[in-house]
Amino acid sequence: MALPPLTSRSKKVVELHQSFLERIYLPAIFSGLRVTLSHFFRKKVTWSYPEVVRPRAPVYRGMHVLKRDEAGAERCTACGLCAIACPAEAITMTAAERKPGEERLYREEKYAKVYEINMLRCIYCGFCEEACPKEAIFLTNRLVPAEDLRKNFIYGKDKLLEPTPGAIDVSFRQTKAVAAFKTKPGFDHNRLFGGAIRADGAGTDTTGGHA
Repeated sequence: MALPPLTSRSKKVVELHQSFLERIYLPAIFSGLRVTLSHFFRKKVTWSYPEVVRPRAPVYRGMHVLKRDEAGAERCTACGLCAIACPAEAITMTAAERKPGEERLYREEKYAKVYEINMLRCIYCGFCEEACPKEAIFLTNRLVPAEDLRKNFIYGKDKLLEPTPGAIDVSFRQTKAVAAFKTKPGFDHNRLFGGAIRADGAGTDTTGGHA
């Protein structure tokens, strides 16, 4: 016994007749080749990186940098606020006490002996630089290089610390209010060790210590 149709909208399928060329797919192959060959004469959309760098937005957040002050001393005090603010828990550090004679190496009495960022876990949100009270960490416009091994994405101070010489510009990551604050000589935060003068003309430190 034949079952009734499930719907009244049934459609009769008509078998289309195909020619010999259509059955061997030659028209489809030539059609695809025509599309491919047409792209040879169009403007290229790829970029020959790293020879040619693609423009990025001013708010782009890339590889981190641990900043030094104008005297070359490390700004980081290993306070841990960046690690607490990190939603991905990508930052770890080990604090150490500054020894006599190391005043020009480390800005504060406590510094980060070990500072590591897991670049595979980092989401580049910028919370770390917002939480830092010493302007020690910033996200730059640099790209994180590709690696073959996961362990190579654990960045320590050897990759994060700002080189000397060769300061990395992070002015585009600072607000106008912060830039104005750094020009005020009355704040200890703007003073350097040993009476050095900031590049922006802020005050000097004649006490032989850091703020």
